[in-house]
Amino acid sequence: MSNSSYGKVYLVGAGPGDPKLCTLKAVECIQKADVIVYDRLAHPALLKHAQPDVELIYVGKASSDHAMRQEDINHLLADKAKEGKIVTRLKGGDPFVFGRGGEEAELLVEEGVSFEVVPGITSAIAVPAYAGIPVTHRKLCSTLGIITGHEDPNKTESSIKWDKIATGIDTLVFLMGVENLPNIVSELVKNGRATDTPIALVRWGTRTNQETLVGTLGDIVEKVQQTGFKSPAVTIVGEVVRLRDTLRWFDNRPLFGKKVVVTRSREQASELTQELENLGAEVIEFPVIKIVPPADWSPVDTVVEGMASFDWLIFTSANGVNCLVKRLLKTNRDIRVLAGPKIAAIGPKTAETLEKFGVRVDFIPDKFVAEAVIDQFPEDVKGKRILLARAGVAREVLPEKLTELGADVTVVIVYETVLEDSDSADIKQMLDDGEIDIITFTSSSTVKNFVALIGENGKSSLPEGVTIACIGPITAQTAEEYGLKPDIIADEYTIEGLVHALVDRQSNITQALDRIK
Repeated sequence: MSNSSYGKVYLVGAGPGDPKLCTLKAVECIQKADVIVYDRLAHPALLKHAQPDVELIYVGKASSDHAMRQEDINHLLADKAKEGKIVTRLKGGDPFVFGRGGEEAELLVEEGVSFEVVPGITSAIAVPAYAGIPVTHRKLCSTLGIITGHEDPNKTESSIKWDKIATGIDTLVFLMGVENLPNIVSELVKNGRATDTPIALVRWGTRTNQETLVGTLGDIVEKVQQTGFKSPAVTIVGEVVRLRDTLRWFDNRPLFGKKVVVTRSREQASELTQELENLGAEVIEFPVIKIVPPADWSPVDTVVEGMASFDWLIFTSANGVNCLVKRLLKTNRDIRVLAGPKIAAIGPKTAETLEKFGVRVDFIPDKFVAEAVIDQFPEDVKGKRILLARAGVAREVLPEKLTELGADVTVVIVYETVLEDSDSADIKQMLDDGEIDIITFTSSSTVKNFVALIGENGKSSLPEGVTIACIGPITAQTAEEYGLKPDIIADEYTIEGLVHALVDRQSNITQALDRIK
């Protein structure tokens, strides 16, 4: 019986690797934990759900390199719970599928500590799926076996019934069996499995650095030696492996395996991050700008009072729209004060944001820069009163040109972009180690602030092979001014345009490599 004065232990399956494959209940357990005891296969991103003051204890195990013995982990969980704490034991995959969760639970029972088990998606099923290999298939496989690839080293002999499983089960999935692969292959062949049986090894499955090696029982050991294929990996044996060529979906996406830095503000990064992740990239969010209110709202409040006197209101960004609307609501006004002037929006996202608030847009230029606004403006601006709502630091081309054409232009600052205090140490280290493939810039401000955080003496030099991607020519021009050579400049100056440009470049590189092969 458990002691009521003790805390509680949650034995939580973290899933196979992709942090989005973690269950809602698992996230709940991470959020409420006082102590998190986590292993090597639990994705680091999951720890972001934890409380700021949580105690984190790493107990990861690699082959011949254990941060803590299993017996000590068992007692650690009990000891922390006896201090009255909520303990979340975060384990890769499922805690009861070769996760030694049963051993941990037994010790907790002995110590009178209350616990719960939160199942996780096991790598035995998820990893093959991410490699395009269904572990069962009506035409190919009716039986499935999940086998440890690494038995207890203290056993005097194997408890695996090789003579039964070698030919008695259609699909065999071995967990953590890379080092023991020669013995696994030998036992299967010795007990009747054909040497031409297909086999696949999937390393770091469901993550953006997933690697897959395919062969047969007859040649896979040699292939592993030749390629230097390492653990952690899941091994799949059976005819279902042949389906990978047809069903491959995860590691053939256009940006698969690319590490891409997103420099947008925290509030805006999610849209670009999601697009890139959907295309297979590993995204590193490194916000270098922060959107803040203007130091003085009085000019904004003044023009709002006289909004009806303007002929046109021009928004240069979605940020401008959001910040102005927030100000209206805070000062007990609403969107109706914008009813007087016609509305111009630079870019579809700006227009989309206005329409979200019920404001109809009268003019969107074909290209989303100041020059296009001037060239394509739908009427003669001479004598027109034009209000320009924008950031504090911005190009002066638009107000200057409109003024030259005879317009009466009022510029009002509805937000500022300032330097975000992001820690640049990790990014610098990744750059030095050659781990970054692409850096994206979505405005001139992101370029300037990136260089301020990363560069030296107002310039930035990056290692060879790092691709610089800019949302448009103005951003690209700023990049060049700061010592960065743009490799990609989007034709359409939007997030979608930037993503399309990245995909097109990668497609061209892939085609060129295919021709060389």
